[in-house]
Amino acid sequence: MWLAHGIGGRQDLPIPFGLALTGALLALALSFGALGALWREPRLGADLRDAPPLPAFAQRVVAAPAWAWAWRVAGLVAAAYFALGFAGPDTADNPTAGVVYVLFWVGLLPLSLLFGPVWRALNPLRTLHLLACMALRRDPRRGLRELPARLGYWPATCGLFAFVWLELVAPNRVSLPVLGGWLGAYAVAMLAGATVYGSGWFDRGDAFEVYSAMIGRLAVVARRRDGRLVRRHPLDGIAGLRPAPGLVAYAVVMLGSTMYDSVSNAPTWVRVLQGGWAPAPVLGTVGLAAVIGLVLAAYRGATGLAARLGRWPPDQLAGELAHSIVPIAVGYLVAHYFTLLVLEGQRTLALLSDPLGTGADWLGTRSWPVQAFGTSPAGIALLQVTVIVLGHVFGTVLAHDRALRLFERRTAVVGQLPLMLLMLLYTATGLLLLFAA
Repeated sequence: MWLAHGIGGRQDLPIPFGLALTGALLALALSFGALGALWREPRLGADLRDAPPLPAFAQRVVAAPAWAWAWRVAGLVAAAYFALGFAGPDTADNPTAGVVYVLFWVGLLPLSLLFGPVWRALNPLRTLHLLACMALRRDPRRGLRELPARLGYWPATCGLFAFVWLELVAPNRVSLPVLGGWLGAYAVAMLAGATVYGSGWFDRGDAFEVYSAMIGRLAVVARRRDGRLVRRHPLDGIAGLRPAPGLVAYAVVMLGSTMYDSVSNAPTWVRVLQGGWAPAPVLGTVGLAAVIGLVLAAYRGATGLAARLGRWPPDQLAGELAHSIVPIAVGYLVAHYFTLLVLEGQRTLALLSDPLGTGADWLGTRSWPVQAFGTSPAGIALLQVTVIVLGHVFGTVLAHDRALRLFERRTAVVGQLPLMLLMLLYTATGLLLLFAA
């Protein structure tokens, strides 16, 4: 389909791979030591009431009702234009698959990192539900019944697994019938959930809103409960993510699915898929579930041991520390998909000018050449190592700060040792997978 993790590789590192791996693990270990010695009180998760606000002009613009409707309309128009691709020929020049897998899925990451939970404002399904409720003169927040708290993030987790299965495993996953069938079924499920439970369903049930919201907690701009925009430390935002049913599973699927994407491009796994032992979709499904299961097992094992050392219930501690997985997953996602967005994103924008395949140039982008923008294999390889290490360092900081809140002072550092070993394991595994090709 496309290049899975860009143009960098093991041979493109400006330093030997073994030295890069050693340096990454050493940086993580030194960070843990420095935190234990210097960071002795919890500091993250500060209340936004004291955060510095954005300029008054920005506050007035965002507070205006027209601002929210502008984004809703933009989401509807973009969705309608995207749907035109399903009326075009089912060929490699159809932009539909590129829009779904590159511009939307990969592009949602940097947008959310910069601007916060953008998909909540753009989501055309949320807007359709709102318009239907307005026509029926119903409160969109009220459904036929209350959303059970025990559902938590489980619906979004199932939706995320279904999407990564479509992206990485499903046969003919770039064909219009497969894409259209999946997207149609997903839209029906989301609108049905909103009908039953109200618009709050999207906050926990829509895999993409949850994805954008979790990553958006790392943005430096946030909205307070009174609606005002403020600046914040990005780790303060993610530290405010509280435990809920399904949160651990959702974060693990984010991380594990990206790891499987690296595994699926390894020559050994390609030979397994081509060996004919079982249909490729079956083997792919088993492989995807197995990698996610291994990531989950390592996390639950580490948090279980940390809970014993810190005298905490294991299930509660796993939920309390789930937020520390998010920056790790973001690091892998950036490393894995950066060049896909830069290179294939340009090609998709060019194809979008002619969604019906008639030779049109509606957007004026049809003749755009794909530009490298000064990227090089060595530079991208260095970027990949850097963002993976930074993701783990941020995860270590978040876990350390939360442990200081949960554990007694005398057991806080000792209780984190299993988590530190987990971070080292994730780092080594991630770098080996990323540069194994």
